[in-house]
Amino acid sequence: MAVTFFEALPTTRPAAARHALAVRAASRTAVLVANAVGFAAAFVVAYLLFVRTDAGQRAENGVVHSAQSVVKSTVDWAAPLRSADLVVGLGAAAIVLVVAALARGRFTLGVSALLLLSAPLMVAQLLKLYVLERPEIRDGFGVAGHNSFPSGHVSAAMAVLLAVAVVLPRRARLPMLLTGALGVGWVAAATIALGWHRLSDTLGGCALVATAFCAGGALISSRRPDGSRIPVVPVALGLVTPVLLVLGGYAVLSSATSESARFVAAMVLAAVSAVVVVVLVALPLHKVGFDRRAGRSARDRALIASADRR
Repeated sequence: MAVTFFEALPTTRPAAARHALAVRAASRTAVLVANAVGFAAAFVVAYLLFVRTDAGQRAENGVVHSAQSVVKSTVDWAAPLRSADLVVGLGAAAIVLVVAALARGRFTLGVSALLLLSAPLMVAQLLKLYVLERPEIRDGFGVAGHNSFPSGHVSAAMAVLLAVAVVLPRRARLPMLLTGALGVGWVAAATIALGWHRLSDTLGGCALVATAFCAGGALISSRRPDGSRIPVVPVALGLVTPVLLVLGGYAVLSSATSESARFVAAMVLAAVSAVVVVVLVALPLHKVGFDRRAGRSARDRALIASADRR
């Protein structure tokens, strides 16, 4: 039988051309794990450096003494925190989380947000009241020596902000987190201005909540489509930056030449550090699909799988 020209052509398909923009996707999970480790380390370093050393306690007790001696009118900007009821605020936040989740038809999302909100706050109170201690030293300031590490107010502000971000659509998370970071910074500075907390307390509160949310985000992200490439710079920043914040705060506070300068420095450091922590958490966390139905689109999953095979 005669073979036609078209039948004689090879039947094998040509290899699919690789897309010019195809690259191995970066692993968001790796960044979140690095952040969780970095913030946990920062929590430990802050406690050991500020609370368990005489030099750290003297520097911070001077700040508390200044706050208790300052003319009240100079810290009127912090007065709203004095009248705020923490328990009522947390209750209102929990209701908002549930309502927001139900409005989106995602009840399980509200449950996840409530767990992430309550877990670090319970741990913070347990650590402060029953586990961590502040050794007594004689420094002449005469301030209360009970343990206040970590700060409950700062922990609550941080946890509420991040929990609200969980129930929001992913496109709305980053703008809300960056805006809310200013509020957390204000709470951190206000607790120092009112003489309630020390710089280390605010650093510890931020670090503890950040650890919990990054760990939770990493657990959920690892069960969603994710890249396999370890992004070196974000991972390194997540591991190192939180500890550097603590070390920098200690260096500035211990080198201040007067009580007034130390007082102002503590408030500024508390506010700036809180904002930086929120930003560090927000960058990898705002794209995590906390909802079971959330995740990358089919096209995104296909591109990631194709890129990782190469």
